[in-house]
Amino acid sequence: MSETEIKQSVRNFYDQVGWQKVADDIYQNARYEDLRPVSHEYIHKCHMRVNRYLCHQGKYILDAGSGPIQYEEYLSYSEGYQYRVCLDISLLALQEARKRIGGHGLFVVGDVAHLPFSSNVFSNAVSLHTIHHLPKSDYLKAFHELRRVLKNHASAVVVNGWDSSPLMNKAQLPMRIMERLFVKTSKNPHADSTAVNPSMQKPTGTFVNKMDADELEHLLGEDFPIHIMVWRSVSVRFLRAMIHPFLLGRFWLKILYLNEELFPHFFGKKGQYPLIVFSK
Repeated sequence: MSETEIKQSVRNFYDQVGWQKVADDIYQNARYEDLRPVSHEYIHKCHMRVNRYLCHQGKYILDAGSGPIQYEEYLSYSEGYQYRVCLDISLLALQEARKRIGGHGLFVVGDVAHLPFSSNVFSNAVSLHTIHHLPKSDYLKAFHELRRVLKNHASAVVVNGWDSSPLMNKAQLPMRIMERLFVKTSKNPHADSTAVNPSMQKPTGTFVNKMDADELEHLLGEDFPIHIMVWRSVSVRFLRAMIHPFLLGRFWLKILYLNEELFPHFFGKKGQYPLIVFSK
C-alpha cells in the first residue's frame, strides 16, 4: 500500500472499529489490554510511569495520537498544563476526547509525522501506541517532528511496542501450555474472564509496523539520543495466559514491577513495551 492508503486504512479502522464503544466507557480497542482485576494494579502503575518524565507545568502539552484518552491514568498526563493539544488522525477519537476533557483540550485532526504546529511550542509531548501505525518511511519524520515542536530543554515520551521481545520470545512455550490449561473463550472480552485466547478472539486490525530497539537506535542515529526505559515488559497475551488470581497473580505482578523498577533499561529493551524519552 502507498503511504496515503496506509494512513487512510488506519483512520478507517479507528473511526469504524477501534473507537466504537462496546460497553460503558469501554472501546473496542480495549481488546488489546488486560482489564481483569488481577492485573489492574500492575497496569495502573505502568500507565503512571509516563508522568515521571513530564514537568506538569506550562501552557501546552501535546498528545500525539491521543485517541479518546480512554484510560483514567491518561488524564493525569495533562495535569498542570493549561491545554492538552490532542492530535489524532481519527475524527471520532477527537470527538470522544472532547467529551473527556472539554475546555482543557484543543483538538486537531492531523498526522504525527507531519505536525501542523510551529516549532518550540510545547512544554512536553506524549505519544502512546501511535508511531507503530506509520509506514517505516515516516518513523524518522515522526520523531523529528515531535522534537521540533518541543521548547528547548523540554522532553517527549513515546510508548510503543517492539516488533520482537526477547523476554516474550522465551515465554512462548509456557504461554502455550497455560493457554491450553486455563484460557477459555468468552463472548465478552471485557468480563472478568478476559483471559480469552487472543488467537481465537483477535479482531481484524489495521496496519502495524514495529521495530526492535537496535533498529530504532540505528534509524535515529547518534544525533538523536534517546533513553529507553520500561513501560511494561510483558504482553497482554502473557498476562492473560500466565496471571490468574488462583495462582497468586497479583503477587507475581508485584515482583515483576519491582524488577522493572530496579532494571528499567534492561526490561525496556528486552521486554514488550518500551518507554522512550528524548529532549530538545
